[in-house]
Amino acid sequence: MSESVAEVIEVAGAELRFLRKLLGDVGENAWERLLEWFVDDWFRLDVLGLENIPQDGPAVLVANHSGAWGLDAFVLQKTLQRSLGRPLSVLAAPFVFRLPVLGPYAARKGAVPIGPRACMERLARGELVGMFPEGVSGLEKPFRDRYRLRPFDPGFAVAALHVGAPVVPVAVIGAEESSPKMGELPGLAKLLDLPYVPLTSPFPLPAKWLVTIGEPIEPPDRPRAWGARSAAARRLSADVRDTLQGLVDRERQRRGGLVR
Repeated sequence: MSESVAEVIEVAGAELRFLRKLLGDVGENAWERLLEWFVDDWFRLDVLGLENIPQDGPAVLVANHSGAWGLDAFVLQKTLQRSLGRPLSVLAAPFVFRLPVLGPYAARKGAVPIGPRACMERLARGELVGMFPEGVSGLEKPFRDRYRLRPFDPGFAVAALHVGAPVVPVAVIGAEESSPKMGELPGLAKLLDLPYVPLTSPFPLPAKWLVTIGEPIEPPDRPRAWGARSAAARRLSADVRDTLQGLVDRERQRRGGLVR
């Protein structure tokens, strides 16, 4: 009798795992199609400056993080990988990988948990790495502060300096208007164990998106002394932030109206 019960439990467990995988695959495929529709039809996204991304070898793509839902990370990865024809690893916060459907999808598309070591390893292999140095704080900006970059985590600069990889600034315009942050729901964020839950439009608004890629910024020679390396990384991080802020300000004017 015990063997029979054990067999039933084993079969049921196998079926449950199969069903979970099937539902996960269906959800990821649905998200893939929705993301393509967002990029091509809903946001009518334009990309400028693709020639500034190296055709081979390592590079760090540094973008502003904006829009309450953080949809820009998925849109940017989809757009650049499709346009470049070469892999792009995007560094993401650990909580992203806990999200149903989106977490497994992000991992399958090359997203990795954020950290200088993960960045260095991929750059050392000659890969492209995408980063949002503002982190979650970039998404937490109220709408009145849209497109004003928050302080950067210099981890990307440490990695670029270590490997000698160029840093390519990427301005993403449109996410702030498609998912404007009007407030927060801290109680729900605590319940879901998330950094924050925004009060915003439940579905992205049809704002026009523009992604503009600036000219690469070459890192300085890597100093031998630890203190000098740390200072060099901070300077590189500040230079990239200033350059990206200027690019964002310029491209807001280029895009023109919010919805068209």
